[in-house]
Amino acid sequence: MKMTRLAAAAAALAFLATPVLAADTYQIDTSHTYLGFEINHLGFSTTYGRFSDVSGTIELDEENPEASSVDVKIVPASVYTGHEERDEHLRGEDFFNVEEFPDMSFKSTSIERTGEETGKITGDLTMHGVTKPVTLDTTFTKKGDYPMQEGMKAVGFNATTSLKRSDFGIDKYVPMVGDEVTITISLEAQRQE
Repeated sequence: MKMTRLAAAAAALAFLATPVLAADTYQIDTSHTYLGFEINHLGFSTTYGRFSDVSGTIELDEENPEASSVDVKIVPASVYTGHEERDEHLRGEDFFNVEEFPDMSFKSTSIERTGEETGKITGDLTMHGVTKPVTLDTTFTKKGDYPMQEGMKAVGFNATTSLKRSDFGIDKYVPMVGDEVTITISLEAQRQE
């Protein structure tokens, strides 16, 4: 009986000492990541814009994708619509108010696999000082060796969602300027071997 307990204890210690395979950490490549938005303007047209300063990490668990996570930081002052005067207005108090709220973030809270290459990433989006849950419809595009740098791995994702800007306290000119905002993301992230 003593030998059995000793063997069980040894087996438990061996299990605890075995390294657990952790998720791989990928850094978002800002130069190859697009975070864009579109919004109705007075019913006449659609205004398109993007944020050019997007950074963060993806913890990718290939064996168990649901255990993966995403942590992204967006700098709202990097908003760009192709019109300088409008961009300055968007940075001001009527919209993003970047002096008071210099950062936006998205932190995943759950990942649901919906197909071989698709999933839903739900997380907390913090914008304009307000945090709300948002779900991204996501497509995994590619994982593999990065051909521009030996020893580097890369992954890519595309995602879309829509949200109401008024939910985040950005309600200037609603409903003349649309409340619903469509978000489009194309993201590349890299891991050094």
